[in-house]
Amino acid sequence: MLRLEGLDKTYATGDRALKAVDLEVSKGQVLALIGPSGAGKSTLIRCVNRLVEPTGGKAYLDDVELTTLSSAALRRERRRMGMIFQEYALVERLTVMENVLSGRLGYVGFWRSFLRRFPQSDVDEAYRLLDRVGLLHMADKRADELSGGQRQRVGICRALIQNPALLLVDEPTASLDPKTSREIMRLIVEMCRERGLAAIINIHDVALAQMFVERVVGLELGALVFDGTPDELTPDVLTRIYGEEDWEATIEKVDEDDNEASQ
Repeated sequence: MLRLEGLDKTYATGDRALKAVDLEVSKGQVLALIGPSGAGKSTLIRCVNRLVEPTGGKAYLDDVELTTLSSAALRRERRRMGMIFQEYALVERLTVMENVLSGRLGYVGFWRSFLRRFPQSDVDEAYRLLDRVGLLHMADKRADELSGGQRQRVGICRALIQNPALLLVDEPTASLDPKTSREIMRLIVEMCRERGLAAIINIHDVALAQMFVERVVGLELGALVFDGTPDELTPDVLTRIYGEEDWEATIEKVDEDDNEASQ
């Protein structure tokens, strides 16, 4: 599915954000990407779809080398990579339905996209997705009337209506309260499983990562320093990724939250 070989990124300032990262994500696998601020998490997922241009290494989606594609070919491949943003990236003056349908812009011609005229099959799918995330009744609301959690649900629908093979998720819970954060993480993981989607979820909350995914990858100063299961995130591993902290207390809290969620 996705394969990164020696992926590297050095910015014009000389800061090296990624250091020869090797990573494979198989079809249908959902992984959490953790690490402190500045570790290179957002840079990594943006190098995959080339919103940020890598300076070295290769990225493959199935057999297609993304890092060498022309602009036109990259636009076509980006249709296979849905992205969910931390700050939602909705058009505030447009309705919920129009924002969801914007995920189909890569599939319709210029005039149809300019006039926002989409095939009925796209409209039907948008309604199905909004129903799935509990927002069907808000289809005609403007985006600026929504709460943060509702906006993120619209962002999920917009990404999924692309019918992607890979989902790139950048800090989906950073601006949300704890309860809504759990709801959004649960929704993303459930919908990936329903559709057999692979996903990389860049997330700063270790507890959420441990609760909802089966694989965790840790970055520290641009280097991959951990790749394993949530149970393998021992205090020593977390200290290596983040630095000194009372990680035993964090792990105990995760266990307690898991028990509460299962009751």
